[in-house]
Amino acid sequence: MPSIRASQEEREARKIVGVNAETVTNVTSTDFPGHYPGEDHEWDLEEFKNAFHVQFHKLHPLEASFSLINIDASIANAFRRILLAEIPTLAIEYVFVHNNTSVVQDEVLAHRLGLIPLTGNPTGLRWLRQYRKPTDEDPEGSGVADNNTVVMKLNVECTKADDYDELNKKGEDDPTKLYKHAHVYARDIEFVVSGRQGTYFSGESDAIRSVHPDILLAKMRPGQCIDMEMHCIKGIGADHAKFSPVATASHRLLPTITIKQPILGADARKFARCFPKGVIGLEEVSAEEAERQGSGYEGHEGEKKAVVRNTFKDTVSRECLRHPEFEGKVKLGRVRDHFIFMVESTGQYPSDELFLESVRILKEKCATMKRGLAGILR
Repeated sequence: MPSIRASQEEREARKIVGVNAETVTNVTSTDFPGHYPGEDHEWDLEEFKNAFHVQFHKLHPLEASFSLINIDASIANAFRRILLAEIPTLAIEYVFVHNNTSVVQDEVLAHRLGLIPLTGNPTGLRWLRQYRKPTDEDPEGSGVADNNTVVMKLNVECTKADDYDELNKKGEDDPTKLYKHAHVYARDIEFVVSGRQGTYFSGESDAIRSVHPDILLAKMRPGQCIDMEMHCIKGIGADHAKFSPVATASHRLLPTITIKQPILGADARKFARCFPKGVIGLEEVSAEEAERQGSGYEGHEGEKKAVVRNTFKDTVSRECLRHPEFEGKVKLGRVRDHFIFMVESTGQYPSDELFLESVRILKEKCATMKRGLAGILR
């Protein structure tokens, strides 16, 4: 039986997931993404290159928003999962407590230290290798070396300020003025250069440091001190959340709003209020529209009509479907192959580099799988 090719209208309809008042329709995918029985869906790399594209909406050092268009959900979700759990970063793993007389218990302070996002020279961070912990099968592990372990120290003691007596007489009660190191911050952690690390992490801008220096770790009073040594290693979010380079990485489908019948006057203003600002606009019915037979605008020249402005801002609340005056006049949906990503970096990577890292890791996974299949077929 010769293969057929669906019409452009049918292909566009397949892309839309219907959003109704109480149900969602057209959500079922096929066994093989983008393939339908009896149709010719032979893979064409050039066709994919021409159809797929990336569109950036927002780009800041710690936050990025972009769209992946004409791609299957399995691939988009693979990028999301890699962003969350498989991009390696540096974090404090071992804490050696020499002295801690603060009110914060050793275990609690060690946990707080582990969650501090660390950054440094990007080239040096890529040079670092992942430390392999000792196991029953491998008692030695990889061993501590300058290319897999970063040493940091926290050694602070709270003492009275030089002008403590004078401030006390004036009734000063701010501990940060009365005492030195009353508050212990992430900026008090010092990086200790080891071996070849000096090649990559020398200088204030390249040294290993906290992304956010003002993270509060503990509060102390005179006579209390903290003396700790910390070993930082590279890991991934699948091992522990502290290694995840993102605060969040999510995606949503692009909403669609189709006005099937004219919505005019007071109804148009009410319809616009059913959506976030900027999604629906109000325009005057033109003379040409009012004269056109079957347009639905006959005799309404100059009246306000509802028009779709920017569906990107829509949250798909379905509020408009609650009102009987809009029944049959509007159709809501989502585009199943248009994924809007929101990535918030913790600061170890610039937000725009995170997605490129996820692409690199997915390519490595595919190459590993390809080599495995080649080995089986030998």
